[in-house]
Amino acid sequence: MSRWPLLRTVRARLTMLHVAAMVLVLIVYASAVFMLVRLNVSNALDERLSSDFRWAAEMAQQRPDGSLVWFDGDDRFASPWLQVWSSEGQVLFRTALARRLPLPESQALAGTGGDQIVSVTTDTVPFRLLTREVSISGRDVVIQVGWSEAAMRQELRELMLVLVLGLPLSVAAAGLGGYWLARGALAQVDRMTERARTITAERLGERLPVENPADELGRLASVFNDTLARLESSFEQMRRFTAHVSHELRTPLTAIRSVGEIGLRRAHDPHAYRAVISDMLEDADRLSGLVERLLLLSKGDTGQIALSSESIDLSELARGVVTHLSVLAEERKQTMTVDCRGTCRCVGDRLVLRQALINLVDNAIKYTPEGGRIAVDVSRGPGGTVMAVSDTGPGIPEALQHRIFDRFWRGAPDQSTGTAGTGLGLALAKWAIEANRGELSYRRAARTGGSVFTITLPLTNQGAATTEPSTPASVAT
Repeated sequence: MSRWPLLRTVRARLTMLHVAAMVLVLIVYASAVFMLVRLNVSNALDERLSSDFRWAAEMAQQRPDGSLVWFDGDDRFASPWLQVWSSEGQVLFRTALARRLPLPESQALAGTGGDQIVSVTTDTVPFRLLTREVSISGRDVVIQVGWSEAAMRQELRELMLVLVLGLPLSVAAAGLGGYWLARGALAQVDRMTERARTITAERLGERLPVENPADELGRLASVFNDTLARLESSFEQMRRFTAHVSHELRTPLTAIRSVGEIGLRRAHDPHAYRAVISDMLEDADRLSGLVERLLLLSKGDTGQIALSSESIDLSELARGVVTHLSVLAEERKQTMTVDCRGTCRCVGDRLVLRQALINLVDNAIKYTPEGGRIAVDVSRGPGGTVMAVSDTGPGIPEALQHRIFDRFWRGAPDQSTGTAGTGLGLALAKWAIEANRGELSYRRAARTGGSVFTITLPLTNQGAATTEPSTPASVAT
């Protein structure tokens, strides 16, 4: 919670930041204006003193006795403050104003000579005094001219008063303007907030209003809408997933219950009971396998599976999988071959990759008719190690290829049983390959029309450096 209750809203904080920035700018601006005006007024006064000095030097007249005399007006406002000193320190001339306002420091300044402008404080008004040596009619004298600083200081005081009084008014105007700007800028946030309150799990189809997609709030609303779209898709997938799981679990459970009830209706001989128990165990195995696959997918989605990292010889892995599933292929009179070109290795989890390859090969066996051919090719490509599982089955139509890795999606029925599988095998294979930093893709074979699943895995340094000759090794069943 904010220490200052009034600053709990973004609008209030933006207004205060705007006011603080304006206060800082106004203080800097007022200081700069005051210093500039002060400098200009001071320079103007110095220019006036220099002008009076030139006038005093030009208006000097020499009497027949050799003395110097200057015009001395009677008007106290028109007559300048003027003193002329001889080189011996005697006063040669003073105007009436200089006699009325004597400056004790003037004699000391005249004695130092040179060219200087100083401010002198008097009992009445401050004075600025110019002292400069000059030669008039072959005689060296020191001329002093002065002007009061009262007008200059009065002008600066008035300017300071205007700036000081104008600062609160400017700050108040800045505060009102900042609040109005913040209110207008955040009005869209208020509308987005009101709309967001109406979005629930049952109304995920609602979207936030996007008034200007190019500004920051528009991009935020767009990102939020994209998030809502993903949530809506996830909720829909979850609903479908729940429905599919319920159906898949209900089928074996119903079968087990039905077989058990039939077996208990009347007495049977041991062979009949063994057949009933065998059917129940078969359904229980199917149910157990389904649950295990669902648990594996769930753990994979939440990142709860810790994969090992080891160097894997993919050629050896492919041969082992083909040997393991060769019995199934023999039952359907199918031919399986392994073609390994060179030594191809990768780093990953051997068991997870093996299960993914088993799913792909088992899927090929199921959907390839009797007498068909399944081939596993292992080679090195520009993107890494490539394992391709191809078959001579019916393939998947192009219109359905985008769904083959969806969970619980079923393609054509199994060629051996006439029924579709659970729809989890390819989903598990895709997860397993991607968990090992690989990629699983599908294409339809141009020559046979069958399916080709391609696994691409990154090479290890050892695998990338291997340059063994291409010697295909085949295992046929």
